[in-house]
Amino acid sequence: MGSRQVTSWHGKNITVAGLGVSGISAARALAGLGASVTVVDGGDSEGHRARAAELEAAGISVRLADAATLPEGTDLVVTSPGWKPDSPLFAAAAEAGVEVVGDVEIAWLLRGPDAAPWLAITGTNGKTTTTRMLASILRAAGLKTAAVGNIGTPIIDVVTGGEAYDVLAVELSSYQLHWAPSVRAHSAAVLNLAPDHLDWHGSMEAYAADKGRIYEGNTVACVYNVADKATEDLVVDADVEEGCRAIGFTLGAPGPSMLGVVDGILVDRAFVENRQKNAQELAQVEDVNPPAPHNIANALAAAALARAFGVEPRAVRDGLRDFRPDAHRVAHVDEVDGVTYIDDSKATNTHAAEASLAAFEPVVWIAGGLAKGATFDELVRKSAARLRAVVLMGADRALIADALARHAPQVPVVDLDRTDTGAMLAAVREAARLAERGDTVLLAPACASMDMFANYNERGDAFADAVRELAAESA
Repeated sequence: MGSRQVTSWHGKNITVAGLGVSGISAARALAGLGASVTVVDGGDSEGHRARAAELEAAGISVRLADAATLPEGTDLVVTSPGWKPDSPLFAAAAEAGVEVVGDVEIAWLLRGPDAAPWLAITGTNGKTTTTRMLASILRAAGLKTAAVGNIGTPIIDVVTGGEAYDVLAVELSSYQLHWAPSVRAHSAAVLNLAPDHLDWHGSMEAYAADKGRIYEGNTVACVYNVADKATEDLVVDADVEEGCRAIGFTLGAPGPSMLGVVDGILVDRAFVENRQKNAQELAQVEDVNPPAPHNIANALAAAALARAFGVEPRAVRDGLRDFRPDAHRVAHVDEVDGVTYIDDSKATNTHAAEASLAAFEPVVWIAGGLAKGATFDELVRKSAARLRAVVLMGADRALIADALARHAPQVPVVDLDRTDTGAMLAAVREAARLAERGDTVLLAPACASMDMFANYNERGDAFADAVRELAAESA
């Protein structure tokens, strides 16, 4: 499909893979444009059948309990992000010479002639926070915007909804980028790169290449992380429009064409006159909520994209001040007996946990869950000096325990061998016992949650409930 626009969808036979939110959005939008749409999904639960009935009432065919067979006459397959590239349906499509694209690609193709430009963000960690920070800054500048993509409202619904926007803040996952060959952002950022979703992509190289697609065709700025050379390498490899600039962000003092931090001030040496000598103050570190190092990096990336779009410095400051982080992202829960309790349940991989641990010292660390193939030696080695003690829980806690034995043998470890509903309260009690006044008890699991909880939100809620119970007892 390349970068061409589709002039008409009328009469095209479209197969949509997946009966989730993005699949339903794509199916409804394409059917509304006159396409003949069939949705396929391997599930056949009561929920699947209810969603199928709603679509069928709108004239959309649905085939449940069969995710492998390509409907006859299919002209195009539109996939939901989670479907792996080696899925049998896609093998059948390849054999039939049928292209596979994602919902983000469809959104891009459905844009009108006066569509809002996209400021796009990807990275292993921090995508959602940075996208929402960017939207807050854009709103502070008086621009009509929305945070979309791998966040909130499906991007197809925003593009086809009839509401006019000045600019969109677009979070894109590696899955979505894999299936979006035509997307061309105004400016884009890759926040960081660390091993994740390798079971989906097949290798770190393939994962990085999909992340790097976000830079293709950028017109104004490719924003990269100075501390993560792999992100800069992706900029070097990208095919961008003439005049597009590489813009770095750093927690240190910035060089020319960078944003960074000087004496507690976020400064811009990229979008200023005479950047060899001049710098523009954007905000104070204290304007970032919370002012943890990795979140300051998120703020700098968001500021760089906003400045690339022409936003004034005052709006950067005001947007950062207005921003409130989502739940379970380095969230302050309470202080009990001089110990601070922080919920970072969203730290579901080692890279996120490392960033979280770097923000506090000393720490009683609550960790564990589903490792998803991760190893923990580097995380423990880098964080060992900050650890007062560790409380481990969850299915793969032994992997973290082994890394602690190798790299932090002096740190006390509690191995909590229970998965019942009271396990989190037990973990918090153990952490409270080990903590000293001035310490931080940090839930940053470095693992997924689905071994014990429905999702990271439920895990974070359990932690917060346990801390509140502890506070009530000590009152």
